[in-house]
Amino acid sequence: MKTSVLNQYTAHLDTKKRLTIRGAWAEFFAVKVFTDGHVVLEPRLLVDPDAISKRTLRMMDQSAANLKKRRASPVINLKKYR
Repeated sequence: MKTSVLNQYTAHLDTKKRLTIRGAWAEFFAVKVFTDGHVVLEPRLLVDPDAISKRTLRMMDQSAANLKKRRASPVINLKKYR
């Protein structure tokens, strides 16, 4: 799939080493800095906690309670996958 450039401009860091992204629709970005100096920003959308179902939250609470009570499955040996 071919992509095209939506926006291109020159930016600079301010005195606190911050960079402003014009017209950004995302609030959070994953940042990758490469050895040759180029930087890749990928937008990230965080999940609203209310979007998680009550059933899932109950399961997570039960799992945490079981872990605190030391009720867990035996340790899985993953050495053979190395």
